[in-house]
Amino acid sequence: MTTEPHQPAPNPYSGAPVPPNPYADAAAQQPNPYAQQPAGQPPMGQPGQPPVGQPPHPGAGYPPPPGPGLPAQQGGPGAMPYDPAYAPPYGHAPAPGCRNCGAPQAALFSVRAHVGVLVLMRFHTLNGPFCRPCGRSLVRTLTTKTLCQGWWSPLSLVIFTPFTLIWNLLAAIKFGKLPDPTPAPGRQPLEEGPPVYARPLAYVAIVPLLWFTWVIANIYLDVSGRR
Repeated sequence: MTTEPHQPAPNPYSGAPVPPNPYADAAAQQPNPYAQQPAGQPPMGQPGQPPVGQPPHPGAGYPPPPGPGLPAQQGGPGAMPYDPAYAPPYGHAPAPGCRNCGAPQAALFSVRAHVGVLVLMRFHTLNGPFCRPCGRSLVRTLTTKTLCQGWWSPLSLVIFTPFTLIWNLLAAIKFGKLPDPTPAPGRQPLEEGPPVYARPLAYVAIVPLLWFTWVIANIYLDVSGRR
């Protein structure tokens, strides 16, 4: 088996004749995709427009007509009635309901409690929405807790406990205006329980209030010089 010797590539700058390119004819036959198209001729890969006076060929450059079960574009030819089954799957926010029993007759309001012990203070907040019995039950429970444990620090006595009591009073008024709830299946509203004035722990507030009144009275007597 003989092997032809390797022929070196001709040097175009040597002045010797250069052999013809065997691929020149094939390259000339290939169309140039980047060449400018003549006027009136559609670009490559796109359907052309039908001649004047001739109806367009079905499916040539036009979207397919809506088939059975496929909604057409609004206002387009062959538009079909709106079908809710083809609505976009966007989620809707659920209707507000009571956090405890799920009743839709609920008000978006929070209930608060405050505990103050010397220099330590704690704040409790239960955010709604709540229905009437659940809201009033929480108001009575947290208000009693505040009346019992919310007076035992200076800032609690002057600022935070009065603010919490006023807030819960507004919450009780708001919840009291709601109609009778309709709880969700398998859930029950809270028992309202006895009112605040019928709970013995609420009267623990009398002790710090009497002490606060005694302190204010003594300060006033010392300043006025009546002692």
